[in-house]
Amino acid sequence: MKTKAITGKFHQTDTDAIAVAVFKDEKPNAGFLKELDKLTGGLITSVFETEGFNGDKAQTAFLRIKPKDKLKASRILLIGVGAKEDFNPPSVAVFSGTATRFLKDKNIKSFTLVPRLDVGLARDVSANAIQGVITSLFELNKYKTDLANEPPNILTPTEMAKRAQAMAKQVGLKCEILDEDDMRELGMGSFLSVAAGSAQPPKMIILKYEPKKSTAKKGEMLAFVGKGITFDTGGISLKPAEGMEAMKYDMTGGGTVLGIMRAIALLKPNVPVLGVVAATENMPGGKASRPSDVVRAMNGKTIEILNTDAEGRLILADAVAYAEKQGATHIVDIATLTGAVIIALGNINTGIMGNDQEFVDQIIQCGKETGERFWQLPIGKEYSDMIKSDIADIKNIGPSRKAGTIIGAVFIQEFIDKAKWAHLDIAGTAWADEPAPHQAKGPTGVTIKTLIRLTEKFQSKV
Repeated sequence: MKTKAITGKFHQTDTDAIAVAVFKDEKPNAGFLKELDKLTGGLITSVFETEGFNGDKAQTAFLRIKPKDKLKASRILLIGVGAKEDFNPPSVAVFSGTATRFLKDKNIKSFTLVPRLDVGLARDVSANAIQGVITSLFELNKYKTDLANEPPNILTPTEMAKRAQAMAKQVGLKCEILDEDDMRELGMGSFLSVAAGSAQPPKMIILKYEPKKSTAKKGEMLAFVGKGITFDTGGISLKPAEGMEAMKYDMTGGGTVLGIMRAIALLKPNVPVLGVVAATENMPGGKASRPSDVVRAMNGKTIEILNTDAEGRLILADAVAYAEKQGATHIVDIATLTGAVIIALGNINTGIMGNDQEFVDQIIQCGKETGERFWQLPIGKEYSDMIKSDIADIKNIGPSRKAGTIIGAVFIQEFIDKAKWAHLDIAGTAWADEPAPHQAKGPTGVTIKTLIRLTEKFQSKV
């Protein structure tokens, strides 16, 4: 795919089609649409009058025209983008994705995008336009092009680590893989308890980006930590058979971290960034953890395991502790952690919680700027008290059916010492159950844009 930014007259571009953003209730009797109507011999007015086109979101009208001296394209695609005041740089990604998917089905090989956005940085507009084109081309049946779609017999923890190493070598990241012996030496009993039932050995993937010159405050480091459960049966607390095939997506948080780190290596911000992915299966083997087992995590805290299907928090406990031990002062963990967040927020908002309000607010703001939605849930001592154990420091679940998403977060918080930390529960937003005009069914890559923007802001703090 080739892209090019054009600052001249849109109608002189030598492409097969032109895709034009149209605002709600905009009329073809003034301004840009009037000019386009003139170039097409009144076809724009005809579409508005005969087809009821009014610029509603995702509404489309496809026109076939005879190329002329002043208009080289033979097709025009009108795409409704809703109210003009709501159209912003992130909206351009939806517009461009919608155009790409529509024109691809029409076998159009080249096209010009006319987003008509006169606010925001040109860089943001063009970046969103290109991003929308790229992500819209993804199709679920082409699983080899997307990490989250790989079947679990192929994407084992070892394979995930190998791919991370290959990616790191390609883009210039430092990469270290911790194996089971390394984790045992570091005291990662919480992580290892999840891996115990699987024949596949666990891996902890460590990716490091180090700039030539850092503009971060002295000693500050940003870290992204991802849950990489390559398949989750629930362990001894076995999940129902129906829907279990979807548990190959339980590594999405880890895949997100790999994507973020790759982007960071290419963008080269002036701050050090650490990526940590805890990769393992959760299986009900003969050596698997049992409900009522007690294990000791890397930071010395003991955990009573009451439900082996609450395994994501167990691996993240050691992963965030490791990130902080490596010098991370700001930690974001990303995980498909709880079904409860889907009940609370559906597939619209990612749940966010954290121990520092300014840090949480910054992530939410980055989401607004990139078109990703977050909703903050509360945490506090009252919730932390709900995971106190009678025989260990803490237990891995709280009272039945109460504050499930929050309980997962406050559990992870127990393994943060001094770092500023935010937890992103993407269980409801990491996957699209149905296709949209701009996006196929399947993995969404949610939070990647937000966290890359966070990295950009982190480098400009001083």
